[in-house]
Amino acid sequence: MYPLDVAVGAESVRYVADRKLPGLWRLKDGKTEVLFQGSRKFRTPLNAVRCVCTGPEGQLFAGDSATREVYAVSDSGELTPLTSGRIGIPISMAVAGDHLYVGDLELQRVWKVPVAGGDPEEFIVTAGPRGVAVDSEQNVWVLTPHAPQLRKFSPDGDSEVIVADAPFQFPHQVAVTADGTAYVSDGYAKAIWKVAPGQAPAKLVDGEPLDNPVGIALDGETLLVIDSRANALFQVTVDGKISREYPAEGN
Repeated sequence: MYPLDVAVGAESVRYVADRKLPGLWRLKDGKTEVLFQGSRKFRTPLNAVRCVCTGPEGQLFAGDSATREVYAVSDSGELTPLTSGRIGIPISMAVAGDHLYVGDLELQRVWKVPVAGGDPEEFIVTAGPRGVAVDSEQNVWVLTPHAPQLRKFSPDGDSEVIVADAPFQFPHQVAVTADGTAYVSDGYAKAIWKVAPGQAPAKLVDGEPLDNPVGIALDGETLLVIDSRANALFQVTVDGKISREYPAEGN
């Protein structure tokens, strides 16, 4: 496995994007099953899957750079392409209402894509939009490797700088809680950062067992963190306690 991202479904289901499968896993109660098995032939669906997310109604979406596409994924693993190959490298995405916001590393944009499919609309142009999240007020948070590393955009595109400088060494993704606290996965720092409203970024967890934390998602008040080199899914509480969810401790 080379897991890159995680999303939360109903009844504590986790969906994992695995670059080496290649494809998608469904994980529940410590058991895994392949939801979609991609081909090893380049330019085929999910040959280079990079990100997953779920919507408020439980819809699952996956981003794939091999086909330059974002897909809706059914419960049985059927894929529906949404943009006719209009996305370059979808690296992170989040749902707000009836739209997906997709960070595109190749075209250096965040796109707004109808969840039912259609032409992507340019939301913002920015270098390295590695992480995208949507908060409870439908603001879009965008994480980049360059200062300012974290910004918040209203649905109309008005921006607010959250982290003006560049404390994150190699940021991957961002998740935002209802109170406006942001959490950032940082591969080089082997850390999860906490950015509380009005406060400077601080490391919530740092070092082992983390090796290269990449994907991050919220499950209620708990953070789920995918680590590609540890080949594991971790749980992190808001007070900084970390445990391995999969594989289970001792396995």
